[in-house]
Amino acid sequence: MAGLAVPLWDVSNGQGPRQLAELGLALLLSSLIGWERAAQQKSAGLRTHTLVGIASALMMEVSQHGFTNVLGLDNVSFDPSRVAAQIVSGIGFIGGGLIFVRRDAVRGLTTAATIWLTCAVGMACGGGLPILALAVTAVHFLVVRGYPLLSARLIPGTTTSAFEVRLTYRTGTALLPQLMETCTRRGFRIQEVKVGRLPDNTDPAAQVLLRLEGSADAGQLTSELFQNDGVTDVELTATTDDE
Repeated sequence: MAGLAVPLWDVSNGQGPRQLAELGLALLLSSLIGWERAAQQKSAGLRTHTLVGIASALMMEVSQHGFTNVLGLDNVSFDPSRVAAQIVSGIGFIGGGLIFVRRDAVRGLTTAATIWLTCAVGMACGGGLPILALAVTAVHFLVVRGYPLLSARLIPGTTTSAFEVRLTYRTGTALLPQLMETCTRRGFRIQEVKVGRLPDNTDPAAQVLLRLEGSADAGQLTSELFQNDGVTDVELTATTDDE
């Protein structure tokens, strides 16, 4: 039995206003999720999430409507769920590339999970499930923005922050080990240490950059560091560390 010939620009063959609307919804929702990640200065932002969402929606459209011209052929079986399963498997490569380990800390898990969620939202849009896509997008904002605030209230000390401390101190006093001990005693984890001499300085001074992470009060740490004899300047800068 020969398959039916389908015109290339046939809008009734799975490429009409409904499918374009589904792709448009995927564009909107994935852009919203990507905007939130970009606002948090994460490694995968607006463009990555938008492309993942639209691509997932398009693959779902292809899964449902892209094989109509061969359905009438003999010995041809069609399982649209197979394409959806391959989308889920393939998105793991992008998510895995966003996760990295730095010393004893794992970063990128939240963003990788968001990529996975954006893929699911795009699949829901392409699969004709707009209500579920809208609901999951709303849940994303609730979890990513609301849960840290809730966790900070219910479980104090679980919210960690990352920041940099630049210290200028007089050399020859063996002060650096004491400063690092103060940081660890205050409950902060030292991620990185960089030491350098100040150029064109009449006094023998050095500057050290400490990248710290912890949930304690950074202001109290800065005050205690500045009270050390030999410390001439302390500068605190907040940084964004990918979850």
